[in-house]
Amino acid sequence: MKEMIENLSQIAREAGAAIMAARNQGFEINSKKDQTPVTAADIASHKVISKQLAELYPEIPILSEEGTDIPFSERKKWKEFFLIDPLDGTKEFIKDNGEFCVCIALMSRNRPILGVVYAPTQATLYTGSIETKAQVSRNGTAPVSITTKQPSKDEGLIVVGSRSHPSPDLGDYLKTLNVKQMVPAGSAIKFCLVAEGKAHLYPRFNPTMEWDTAAGQAIVEAAGGSMLGLDGQKFPYNKKNLRNAGFIVKA
Repeated sequence: MKEMIENLSQIAREAGAAIMAARNQGFEINSKKDQTPVTAADIASHKVISKQLAELYPEIPILSEEGTDIPFSERKKWKEFFLIDPLDGTKEFIKDNGEFCVCIALMSRNRPILGVVYAPTQATLYTGSIETKAQVSRNGTAPVSITTKQPSKDEGLIVVGSRSHPSPDLGDYLKTLNVKQMVPAGSAIKFCLVAEGKAHLYPRFNPTMEWDTAAGQAIVEAAGGSMLGLDGQKFPYNKKNLRNAGFIVKA
């Protein structure tokens, strides 16, 4: 598991470099069939990740946001696969606010057991698995352990929420809690803020896709936190429809 994390970390960094190269060169914005935006950076990152994963782990199939045309009849037989978002936070990338990242997760029996999230504008790499726990590396430094931090008894909650996808339901939910601060953020970086103890809670009511959440969930759980559906049940993956319902991430 440690060797795989090292390999996936290097792949994520190289994918991040490809994203930054496209960012610096300028890019066109196109729309996919579902009307979500896609850029040359998304495609460049996808190519880097897919090529290197196929070379290192040819026996493990890949499901990527930029490669979703795999029939469920085939996917449902997978015991293990990589679930990747080559550029999570495309809208943040287009806005050029720096809140985008590369997400790579290893799935086993449809559960995320290893996650890597790399934020290239911050040169910050988050990793996590049950075996290795959760770690962060900044600017290429040696990884250090991170853990979630629960609020003290009288402390208000620091809540992280989506910058580009606000939900009316979120406001109603927060009214039921003692919230000290609401922190908007983009992409899977929200999971990482909970994992390293900078936020206590990440509630999500708007839909996401499976590749948006898998790596972040693995890191949060490795750091001691949890992610469950709004029904309190384990979050499902490798569904026939890859769209996610809402969830709650807790320290």
